[in-house]
Amino acid sequence: IGLGLVGFGVFFILFGVLLYFDSVLLAFGNILFLCGLVFIIGFRRTFTFFFQRPKLKGSSFFLGGVVIVLMRWPLLGMLLEAYGFVTLFR
Repeated sequence: IGLGLVGFGVFFILFGVLLYFDSVLLAFGNILFLCGLVFIIGFRRTFTFFFQRPKLKGSSFFLGGVVIVLMRWPLLGMLLEAYGFVTLFR
């Protein structure tokens, strides 16, 4: 179930970017991606991964970008998410 959710999340994010940053597709993709991540590694491990002290800057930008996309500002949200993703997995 988790891999399917992550796969559909990535598909909707890429499809949303392809359709000129469609905010509904991007928001749906973000929600599916995060839910799939929780299903794959568990709630506790997901929480500890995102809220470790060295990764707090990347996590705040990534999750802040998700919130901005949900507030229907897709371009700014995706930029914040991309910066947070790079900082998180550096």
